[in-house]
Amino acid sequence: MNRFWPLSMGHVWRQNTQGSPFKEAEDTISLRVLVLALVIIGIVATDIATETTSSIWAIPPSIVGAIWSYYRRRHANVTVKFCIAIGMLIALGAFFGRLLGELNDTRLALAELLIQLQILHSFDMPRRKDLGYSIVIGIILLGVAATLSQTLAFAPVLLLFLAIALPTLGLNYRSQLGLQKSTVASQKSKEIKLSSRIPVYFLLFSLVVGLGLGIFAVLPRFPGYQLRTFPVSSPIEVKGSFTGRSIINPGYVRQGNANNQGSSSNSLGQNQTTGEPGRLDNGSYYGFNSQINQNLRGEMKPKVVMRVRSQAEGFWRVLAFDRYTGKGWEISRNEKVRTIKRLPWSYQIYVATPDIIGKTRDVVQTYTMVSDLPNLIPAMTFPQEVYFPTPIIAIDQEDGLRAPVGLSQDLTYTIISKVPYRDRAALGKASTNYLKKITDYYLQVPPEIEKKVKERTKEILANYNRERVGKSLKTLDSPYEKALYLTQYLKQNYSIPQNPLDLPYLEEKDDLVEAFLFKYKGGYPDHFSTVLTVMLRSIGIPARLVAGFGAGEFNPFTGMYVVRNTDAYAMTEVYFPKHGWFAFDPIPNHPLIPPSIEDTQTFSVLRQFWRWVAGWLPSPVTGLLNNVFGTIFSYVSRAIAWFFALFTQGWFGVLTGLVLTTTIAFLGWLGLNQWREWRDRRWLGKLPPMEGLYQQMLQWTAQKGLGKHPAQTPLEYANVSYQHHTPATAQVIDEICQAYVGWRYGGHTPNLKQLQQSWQTLKKTVK
Repeated sequence: MNRFWPLSMGHVWRQNTQGSPFKEAEDTISLRVLVLALVIIGIVATDIATETTSSIWAIPPSIVGAIWSYYRRRHANVTVKFCIAIGMLIALGAFFGRLLGELNDTRLALAELLIQLQILHSFDMPRRKDLGYSIVIGIILLGVAATLSQTLAFAPVLLLFLAIALPTLGLNYRSQLGLQKSTVASQKSKEIKLSSRIPVYFLLFSLVVGLGLGIFAVLPRFPGYQLRTFPVSSPIEVKGSFTGRSIINPGYVRQGNANNQGSSSNSLGQNQTTGEPGRLDNGSYYGFNSQINQNLRGEMKPKVVMRVRSQAEGFWRVLAFDRYTGKGWEISRNEKVRTIKRLPWSYQIYVATPDIIGKTRDVVQTYTMVSDLPNLIPAMTFPQEVYFPTPIIAIDQEDGLRAPVGLSQDLTYTIISKVPYRDRAALGKASTNYLKKITDYYLQVPPEIEKKVKERTKEILANYNRERVGKSLKTLDSPYEKALYLTQYLKQNYSIPQNPLDLPYLEEKDDLVEAFLFKYKGGYPDHFSTVLTVMLRSIGIPARLVAGFGAGEFNPFTGMYVVRNTDAYAMTEVYFPKHGWFAFDPIPNHPLIPPSIEDTQTFSVLRQFWRWVAGWLPSPVTGLLNNVFGTIFSYVSRAIAWFFALFTQGWFGVLTGLVLTTTIAFLGWLGLNQWREWRDRRWLGKLPPMEGLYQQMLQWTAQKGLGKHPAQTPLEYANVSYQHHTPATAQVIDEICQAYVGWRYGGHTPNLKQLQQSWQTLKKTVK
């Protein structure tokens, strides 16, 4: 700090002879200005993070308060302090009033309370420690803004805060030492030298930023939400009765009415739900409706639709379809939708989940809408707790959640899903005894194509031994392996046209699956999922089409998944008795299965940095390092995630975590002591014998509470030892010190054998 802000020798120590607290006023104008700047940046950061202007009003009164405090810094200001106390009580009352209306996410309310308290506090800052409180408030506001921010727009504010914080700390350091300006001449000299300090400032700034980014990159990203209070928007009133049968899709408008129930036209007047040819809406995904038409052509223009903070990467499932129409899909039981209400004092809506025998994990996801979406609620598989701002929601027969209102911009909700682990061995052994409610709805295939598709599917499976990839030893003796192989087969043997408009429209008598398999040898991405679903049904494996959003682009700096409309697509879900539904993705350039909950983003920044470095390395080297470091990071990530998950498993989990933490801390302390002893022995071994014996004696006496002061000579230390040790101990210390001085400065050869013998006897005796 001195290097950055050197202290002049002309400064004198400030003394408070009268002892009055008002004589300790902070006179440095530059320090006050910088502190005010830090507070203003904290206020602005809060507005940027929340994408509002609700706190910008606090800047003018903060400036007025800072000016008032400077001119009144040597006065008692009793009346002002009384008014400030009353104002703080009013602000606290307003905070509790708002708290009752926001049962879950209280971060913004706390930030506004802090801003109000800072305004009041700014009128009473006579001393340096009062300015220190304002610095802390600025840091807290910046921290709150960091938790609220969902974009990188917060990053420039953070850098600006750091740029101002460095000189603020320098001035605060000088003030803490009690230094003041000496003369006008020295002040002018400082101004002349200011230009020479700028390079040092930028060097320090770059060093802090670089070190911070390095630490940020290697720090693990742990899943949050240790407390069961989750971000949810303000309550939304629902007018009229809600049955859950309607799907409000802003992309499907019929005669100027967006509140349709599976309408047949979009805003361009082109068919969306019938099998007739049409064009895709360029802003909304066609699949979010009770009926979908896959005889459409076109493409969407990318735009961000939502941001998701989740404990695990996943497929944000929206809805599923059970009936294939030949050119699309529909929900055959759209009328059989049941509604679920929440209690008036809680946002929580409990959804019953199916009983499954496999291992599951609770995954928390928070969704924030960026663009308007249908009233279909995205969620990971098997949602069991829904924290939504409306008092009622609905769930259809395909496990899709529906809201009574469309998901408008800035709406936020949270879901806890009971996501099953994907155990390939267990799923491979799943029973094929399907219940009637499964076979009635998920084995339907149009009779016109059933025979032809079934024969083609069996032919592909029969040729498995000749066409299998990598000469796999897996046999296709289970529905899971058959589904996995058919998924891979479609990826490798069928393609997506380079130009979306090159694919001809289906004629009135054409069937999508038949045309895909036998005529065009490919189709649109969602066509692959339709074909896989029908192929599986043709051989007796229950399947359905599920539509939703891919995980999106993970931003390691905000910890959120940025999801666009182009991330929406359809997959195939296959049913396994007692295990539930599991998805398969046959679309080329997609993974065979969607992201699994076993995958974590614990070291996401480091992983992305490695990908950048790997792009410059030869492929063999990259492959080797990927295998080595991938295995290490995988085990480390799972171990860290498991450890922190203990604290969410009730009192037993907390107790286990504390015991484990104590054990690790003790072993770490023991290991550190052993390492220090090894380091000291190694260092002593490299010294000359007399020097080593002398240093060993100093270490031993320091442990006994009488260390040698650096200003003491060896002989002075030996004389002092007689006052603190027994005569026998002091005698040995004196002999070693005398021999050391004679060897070091007189060139005398000491009697090392006798000295070492006396030293060993002393250590045994004292023990």
